[in-house]
Amino acid sequence: MDKKNSETITNEDLASASASGRKNRHGEKRSKNDERRAKGKAPRIFVVLIIVGCLGILGGVGMVLFGIFGVSRVKVADVFPDLSAEGEAAEVYSALTGEPLANPDLKNAPAYCIQTPNGTDGARPQAGLNTAGVIFEAIAEAGITRFAAIYQNPTAAVIGPIRSLRIYYLQWDTPFDCTIVHAGGSGDALAAVSQGYKDLTENYTYMYRGTYGVRRWNNLFTTSAYLKQFSDDHGYGSSDIKGFARLTPSESARARIDGLASEKLDITKPATGNTSALKPAVEHISLRLGGWSDFNVDYNYNAESNKYLRSYGGGEPHQVYDCPADNLGEKNPEEVCTLTQMAPSVVVAMVVNERRAADNYHEDIDVIGSGDAYVFQNGTAMRGIWRKSSKEEQISFVDEAGAEIKLAPGQTILTAVPSYGSIDF
Repeated sequence: MDKKNSETITNEDLASASASGRKNRHGEKRSKNDERRAKGKAPRIFVVLIIVGCLGILGGVGMVLFGIFGVSRVKVADVFPDLSAEGEAAEVYSALTGEPLANPDLKNAPAYCIQTPNGTDGARPQAGLNTAGVIFEAIAEAGITRFAAIYQNPTAAVIGPIRSLRIYYLQWDTPFDCTIVHAGGSGDALAAVSQGYKDLTENYTYMYRGTYGVRRWNNLFTTSAYLKQFSDDHGYGSSDIKGFARLTPSESARARIDGLASEKLDITKPATGNTSALKPAVEHISLRLGGWSDFNVDYNYNAESNKYLRSYGGGEPHQVYDCPADNLGEKNPEEVCTLTQMAPSVVVAMVVNERRAADNYHEDIDVIGSGDAYVFQNGTAMRGIWRKSSKEEQISFVDEAGAEIKLAPGQTILTAVPSYGSIDF
């Protein structure tokens, strides 16, 4: 109730109280009974006056505080009503993606880090990759990239293909406390994964071979049901995930650069104040890994979905098989799944020191240490530094002033770009 209305109610009550002291409702002089009834009403009127006055004072204080602190043009709660402060305080967020969990009991559910190929020798389109929460991308050999795709609470009917492990993928995987899912690997990676990791290498109890055809050797798959069965059979009931520092959903909404952002970043505030004139600061991202164009990556920002549509360097959309229904049996993905384009919420490019291994075929990548990083989210680009002090510690990101960069909620793809590659936007 505002101050004006408080004054109106107060004046009416006072006028009524004054009039009732002279005459009753018939215009006659009041009797002694009227006087007694009036005396009974008076305290209630004063209580009303006190309550209304307090509300008016509180309202005035609120207006003053808003005048000092409330500078946003659009309230987040107006655009995203389910992201109110009260609701957010009660939310439980995924340690993997930063997204709200409908069931808090799933926060520590088992996680799986699956080695997924990206070659042009039958690996594409991958299956289930669109449902991974975090994906690391790096060159595995001869300029060909591979993914370490991290899933928690997977529901895909088909996931894969599955290929061999490298030591640097294992170092990225370690903080997620996940089951390492792979088919063999380099000597140093196999020696390391045998030392205390939850390890699922090629195994036809929990994996299967699809029909040999255009996929050739890239036909080893698993399912969500098989992964759960592996965890149950081996007593791996939970994962203690060390996730990235994340924005809450409402914090991320405030960082958006388009018209839905409630508090614009300084670089996105138009001089005219016309929010409809806002355009994405970064619409296109190009990551060149220094090898074949088939393994370069392009992203185009889609403001409507607030995601980054991923394509290969030649312009072909990076499509994968979406396989949402579980327990379909051992199927080829093209039999039971539909194609969809990869579209993460966050793209991170990490500049790494990389070289050919001693066999002059595989790669060596410095994962422990630091390097330049570029974080793309909410239509913006932030330049900073990535840091990882040990294989057990999670990667952190700081800006050039040393302030922590928190990642937006949602699927996150991190690409290791060799120092001889390039990042353009």
